[in-house]
Amino acid sequence: MTAIGLQQQQPHAAQQINQRQSPHTSNMSSRPQSYTSAGQAQLLRQEPPIQNGSSPLMGHRPAVSNEPVTENGQTPRDGNRRQTATSSNPASNSREVVSQRRGSLQARPTSAPNGAAESSQEESGVDNTVRRRPKPLLQRAKSDYGPRGEDTDAAEEDIQDWGARHGFEDHYASEEYVSQLANNWYMYFTDKRHETTGNPKPKSDSYELQDWRMKDRLKTVSAALAICLNIGVEPPDQLKTTPGAKLEAWQDPTTPPVAKALEIIGKALQSQYETLAIRTRYKQYLDPSVDETKKFTTSLRRNAKEERVLFHYNGHGVPKPTASGEIWVFNKNYTQYIPVSLYDLQTWLQAPTFYVWDCSDAGNILSNFHRFAEKHKQEESDALANDPNYTPQAFEPYIHLAACGVKENLPTNPLLPADVFSCCLTTPIEMALWFFVLQNPLPSQITPERAKKLPGRLQERRTPLGELNWIFTAITDTIAWTTLPRPLFRKFFRQDLMVAALFRNFLLAQRIMSAYNCHPQSFPELPDTHQHPLWESWDLAVEMALAQLPALEEKEDGIRPDYEFQNSSFFTEQLTAFEVYLTQGAVTHKAPDQLPVVLQVLLSQQHRVRALILLGKFLDMGPWAVNLALSIGIFPYVLKLLQSAANELKPVMVFIWTRVLAVDITCQTDLLKDSGYMYFAAILKPTEGLPVVDSLEHKAMCAFILARLCDGYKQGQTVCNQSEIMSYCLIHLQNADNPLLRQWACLCISQLWKDLPDAKWRGIRENAPSKLAFLVRDVCCEVRAAMLYAMTTFLGIEDLTDEVARIEENISWTVMELTNDGNAMVRKELLVYFSKFVHRYENKFLVAAYEHMIEEREYRQYPPADDGKDHKMGLHYARRANRDGTGAIKATAHGVAHNSIFAAVWKHVLIMAVDPHPEVARNANIIVDYISVALLQSPIGAQVQALTEDISRMCARAAASASRQSRNMSVDTRPNTPSNQDPRNVAPPTPGLLKRTASYLFTLPFGGSSADSSPSDSISSRHPPKSPSLVQGRGHPRSRLPSEFQPPAEQNDPPPTPGMYHAAKEPMSGNYKPRKMSVPPMIPLESTFFEWSIEYFREPQMKPNEAEEPGSTDYNERLWRRSRNEAILRETQPQKEIAGSGKWTTPAGFFNNQSQPTKMTFHQFEDHLAVSDDRDIISVWDWKKSGRLNRFSNGNPEGSSISDLQFINEDDQAFLLTGSSDGVIRIYRNYDSEKKIEVASAWRALTHLVPSNVNSGMVFDWQQVSGKLLVAGDVKVIRVWAAAPELCVVDINARSGSCVTSLTSDQMTGNTFVAGFGDGAIRVFDARARPQEAMVKKWKDENAGVWIKSVHMQRGGQRELVSASINGQVKLWDIRMDKCLRTIKTTRECLRTASTHEHLPVFAVGTGAHTVKVYNFEGKELSRVEPYSSFLRGVTPISATAFHPHRMMLACAAKSDTHINLFTCVEEKKKKEIVQEH
Repeated sequence: MTAIGLQQQQPHAAQQINQRQSPHTSNMSSRPQSYTSAGQAQLLRQEPPIQNGSSPLMGHRPAVSNEPVTENGQTPRDGNRRQTATSSNPASNSREVVSQRRGSLQARPTSAPNGAAESSQEESGVDNTVRRRPKPLLQRAKSDYGPRGEDTDAAEEDIQDWGARHGFEDHYASEEYVSQLANNWYMYFTDKRHETTGNPKPKSDSYELQDWRMKDRLKTVSAALAICLNIGVEPPDQLKTTPGAKLEAWQDPTTPPVAKALEIIGKALQSQYETLAIRTRYKQYLDPSVDETKKFTTSLRRNAKEERVLFHYNGHGVPKPTASGEIWVFNKNYTQYIPVSLYDLQTWLQAPTFYVWDCSDAGNILSNFHRFAEKHKQEESDALANDPNYTPQAFEPYIHLAACGVKENLPTNPLLPADVFSCCLTTPIEMALWFFVLQNPLPSQITPERAKKLPGRLQERRTPLGELNWIFTAITDTIAWTTLPRPLFRKFFRQDLMVAALFRNFLLAQRIMSAYNCHPQSFPELPDTHQHPLWESWDLAVEMALAQLPALEEKEDGIRPDYEFQNSSFFTEQLTAFEVYLTQGAVTHKAPDQLPVVLQVLLSQQHRVRALILLGKFLDMGPWAVNLALSIGIFPYVLKLLQSAANELKPVMVFIWTRVLAVDITCQTDLLKDSGYMYFAAILKPTEGLPVVDSLEHKAMCAFILARLCDGYKQGQTVCNQSEIMSYCLIHLQNADNPLLRQWACLCISQLWKDLPDAKWRGIRENAPSKLAFLVRDVCCEVRAAMLYAMTTFLGIEDLTDEVARIEENISWTVMELTNDGNAMVRKELLVYFSKFVHRYENKFLVAAYEHMIEEREYRQYPPADDGKDHKMGLHYARRANRDGTGAIKATAHGVAHNSIFAAVWKHVLIMAVDPHPEVARNANIIVDYISVALLQSPIGAQVQALTEDISRMCARAAASASRQSRNMSVDTRPNTPSNQDPRNVAPPTPGLLKRTASYLFTLPFGGSSADSSPSDSISSRHPPKSPSLVQGRGHPRSRLPSEFQPPAEQNDPPPTPGMYHAAKEPMSGNYKPRKMSVPPMIPLESTFFEWSIEYFREPQMKPNEAEEPGSTDYNERLWRRSRNEAILRETQPQKEIAGSGKWTTPAGFFNNQSQPTKMTFHQFEDHLAVSDDRDIISVWDWKKSGRLNRFSNGNPEGSSISDLQFINEDDQAFLLTGSSDGVIRIYRNYDSEKKIEVASAWRALTHLVPSNVNSGMVFDWQQVSGKLLVAGDVKVIRVWAAAPELCVVDINARSGSCVTSLTSDQMTGNTFVAGFGDGAIRVFDARARPQEAMVKKWKDENAGVWIKSVHMQRGGQRELVSASINGQVKLWDIRMDKCLRTIKTTRECLRTASTHEHLPVFAVGTGAHTVKVYNFEGKELSRVEPYSSFLRGVTPISATAFHPHRMMLACAAKSDTHINLFTCVEEKKKKEIVQEH
């Protein structure tokens, strides 16, 4: 359960809700943390949670810390995730809170224990000292104790200090308790599973997977270097300056031997190209002729086939390219310049081609090239049209890098090389150093020639030259990443080594040549980047390297042999910038500039761990971040690192691979290469330790990675099943510390054996089904659902032997218990299992369904007798004639499916067809309809049809007689045995061919047949039934009530006014999609749980939730709500004395509910009043504006009603919790909005309600402090449901034959609760004791048998425990006393309702004579009011009363009327006026 801790802060601290640790180590999960066995024991004992916002049951999910552990084996965490957010001196703080709390109480009433009833206040030894309350800390607004604000009125008065009732003040004085109360606050039913019910996000909403793999990777296989220099002869159209640029490929053509200069230049250029891509085949063509050009270009294409070729053209010795698109070469004798048309060149070279043009006016080439390419394409398409067999030639794609634009000349500066463009492209570091020295404005001894000879090797990153090359790669990559569109970046910087290198170096050429008024051109066109801010970082790196040049030269000369080169701080600084982005700037989905640098840093061992941790944090931001990282090319690096044995890399590698596989499943194939998957299998090994605190979380991620490897990938499954992965997972199932590990161990097993019989047999040999079965009662819902998913995938071994059938039946007996699970996602998963089981044994289920219909008909023809022996019949129903003397069904009357697993599963599916959760009911109906259709289409279809009609006829007849009876009778004495006796019995008709009813199914013994008649090998033989199986009538002991028993007066009311059920819209769950009735039912159902579970790893886990980020809208709203709550507490606390003596007769509101109000409840802080009527409609009112906010149907079936309403999570965004008389609890979020309201959770909290002639339905009490729900009613137990695990944690024996009529508990700790009974008894229970010993006190009057209408323990104020009986007696109790403290006779009429204020010393009773009386605890009647009622109605009883938890406000309504009246205490205004006069 997501437990959002709203924690106390220091006054000067940043106003942050729920402080967290640094993102490295903090625990930021929204899943339940460690559900330890100790935690489970605590859950059963109902102890208060540990004081820090992450109790052992519901904490923040452990964030993944990939930090290595310090020397003592601990990460730098504060107190191992046990820190609290209290102020610096918790002890003094706690005392202040206690004193505030005590100061907010009022004078002790004379009925207090240990004092005479007549004793006055003066005699009770009251401390009259004045206390000024301290300034309020930013604490959570908690209704359970008084205000913390500076209250001038209160400070000036004497605030008397005395203890609370029941001895509670001793407990609350403990610093530990106060600290716990102030720091811990949990929100329940707010988890992702409640919002989605296990439905994954639609594909459109989740993310789009970008195609980051290079499908069509072209390699540059051959290169032609055409160098047209004709040394010594200047071309006619190129003006040469003297002195001018003369270096070509860093060689001086004028140095002797001049004859060999051209050859030397050709070799130098080739060797420069070879540093870029050594595998490419290079060929020099020095001063080529036309014929040579044609010959070498055609052979180049012929040898390269479909791959890319490079054509480098140096045209410094020939005329410039012409405006019509021609370049120049020579004739054979070098007497003429011959033009070569680009059109011809395209014909010879075709495509794909890469052109480098190093000549003046190169822009002419680009402008004409596209024109000729289009012409070629047109000719090819014409030729293909004329001759279908023609093989067209490819003239695209092509890439161009050109030295300058149209009408631009290459620089002739003598300080530069003549081929400056080629130097930039092939020797970027030398050229950049040369350029830096030329541009340096400061005087320096370093010449360009010296700078160019910086020591080191390009390939060695630890040398000066190698480090500069590394930085240059990172910077140019980053410039391209930040300026180019992603597809272009991937195409030119990630496809081919040669292309990537040339394009990176082209960015340098842009920078250098723009300084000399040259503008290099490219196709596709790259934006101009010469002013990118990162070039300044490059200049700094170059300057730092050159500053060390003299010392490095001296080292080489042996003068300073011990000099160590100082490495650049570039990468460290860039990683710091990336870290700043991650912590501060990653609000929007903006790509970080440093990502390419991180990629480069992974090559260095020195920074690798830090870079990987930061990369992990980036990937944690979600699929968009993973897509970015994959598109930049991170994958080959993390794949290669799987071969590393470094221990410190393991946690972060697991984390990164988890994020990658969560987004892109195509990486599963890469894990099989070089057995990469074994890296994770080794970490998953239970004995394997990890150098990180939350190693179990990382093992869970390993299980996830291996599950993804097997997901729909047979090779992955086969390979994983050859290792010990399944055995490891089976051991991890027993790990009590980490629910995520148990969940993914289940899911990994499910993927290992899904559709793979050999793996299932291995599972059988390793006893996997039995080990999985232990998780049926796991305290984490996701684990139970994962276990069911694994069981579902296990079903279906093709070779159906007796052993397989027995194992599958045993599994079914085991998981059947989960039909009662409190979580809808688990029940949905159970239905997927059932659907597969039904599909596998379809014929047997057809028999079970047919026999059930026969039983149904028999049940209606021969209703059960009141012999009290119905439980002997086990699963089935038989009429009296077919039972023996003990009540058991005779062997002759046994059906084929008698007491079989198939009958049991079928009945459970029928029950789930009327599940309170819409999705569960929808899915169960699909199974039922599938079998119904199959039955009708089977050979016995005619008999089935006749049976259906018989049952329908009997149902109609019973319904007609019941309605006739209710019209004729003025008293609602319920018929003894018809099927609609139990309000839940008549299920709404479900869409499908077979209309069915749930009849007596709700009261089946869950777990199968009774112990004495079940097969010996079935699971149920170890779980005897929890209660008698069938509906019992008056023969049941509960119905044999004492003679003096007084039933509540409602039993004698006239029947409710005629009206419709489901008159308003019924809310649905999140992501609910109604069933398309046009689609025929199909089974097995498809589970979405695996995909839903994967989403966990697509969501950020290292950063706080939005609501916990200071400054976020959610955070500010929460802060505002908290201050508003504090203000309400401050405003209402001083009203205690006024309320206890003033008149409660001032009207404060009046509105028409449009249906009979029967239950009402006020929200503590919002202006909300929730009202339920006598059927299924709930209305939510804004009582301040008298406006209705919402009206909806609770969905309870006809004949049932809403038993009670309560708000939960009131300190923040409240939910509305409702209980109905059919035993169902429903929880609604956004209850005040018609459009947004959703069912957060719904389940059947009481499965064995026994209807009788006196029926209390269901009563419940919610404990916000412990997250527990107490449920009772017409059952022998008080059932305790825990909201965090959504399980029934304990059934406490009610120790009474009578029904429970009212429940209340100590809202401060949840340890003590009190139940009122129909026979007048009141019992006190301690939830910390064992269930058998939980009852610690029982009060029952001598004149027993008076129905207790209400018991209520105040959550504040004096903490009075007040009970009210229907004879009008109201009693005050102290749980330490054997007798009541005071008895107040409130009315001679019948008492209809009783309400006690949570904090003020008043209670109200509604009588049968249309009067609401308000009393104080002294027994003094303060006022009486009569709610509005039409005069035609006459004197009608009061139907509902409710106090506001804090304000002086009382709501009441009368029977046979739809209006609600609000009254407030009149003295309030008078007191304010008196204060103002003084």
